[in-house]
Amino acid sequence: MHEFSYTAPDSLSAALALLAKNGEQSRLLAGGTDLIVGMRTGRRQPAMVVDAKRIAELNELTLDANGLTIGAAVPCRVLWEDERIRQRYPALIDSAELIGGVAIQGRATLGGNLCNAAPSADGIPTLIALGAVAHLASATGTRQVPVEQICVAPGKTCLAADELLVKLHVPAPVPHAGARFLRFIPRNEMDIAVVNVATAVTLDAKGEKFLVARIAVGSVAPTPLFVPAAGAALVGQPVNEASIAAAAQIAMDAAKPIDDMRGTVRQRKHLVKVLVARALRGAIERAKGV
Repeated sequence: MHEFSYTAPDSLSAALALLAKNGEQSRLLAGGTDLIVGMRTGRRQPAMVVDAKRIAELNELTLDANGLTIGAAVPCRVLWEDERIRQRYPALIDSAELIGGVAIQGRATLGGNLCNAAPSADGIPTLIALGAVAHLASATGTRQVPVEQICVAPGKTCLAADELLVKLHVPAPVPHAGARFLRFIPRNEMDIAVVNVATAVTLDAKGEKFLVARIAVGSVAPTPLFVPAAGAALVGQPVNEASIAAAAQIAMDAAKPIDDMRGTVRQRKHLVKVLVARALRGAIERAKGV
């Protein structure tokens, strides 16, 4: 591993000052489960590592009537151990429980999963489907960005060099709403999705018609892919297999995968159609309280 300086500021202002001074030469460490591996292989060579674990704002975890706020440094294990979050945001737990093994989950964060910007990230499709918003900050100000706009290329985000992710906000679930996350991996030893999918739906009071739907898929494009057309195709439609199949077809058509060691283009496109349909059925069941 190359030589680098390490600092662990205890305030957000101090961290932002370091990023403003060092820019592209610095990297924020939330959990480190991706960053440290990248540094060991030489893929990432920051001159300075800024540890975020002591910054109060990045460790915030609040659940209230307005929704769920997750600091960028909150470990996945903290999320799935919280029964309140498990009950209100089960799709988020679907994702959080799959990001690495138990030891990794004690460090890994949804914030880091997002900022690592891997096309196959398991946390990002669920955040997109749930309409999560990223709260960013720099020494010159703050801004809020929908999660679907954060990733711009493999391993690259829209964050400026002097900017960091402070927290994620997930809106409060509404009545008759449900969401589901699914992924396909070739074997347990390869913990990287060939395809992953998240869906979120809101039904009418009788559970017979779609009112709102959001669908996102991963590992099938340079970035995790929000497919608004697939969700829009469900709005106003009856809750039945024909509606589900139509949305799944639109998601499959939107996918632009590649052939690699984990799967072929043909396999991945087929998996999108299958998993979107399954995830929609799961989201519908949760919306109905089944």
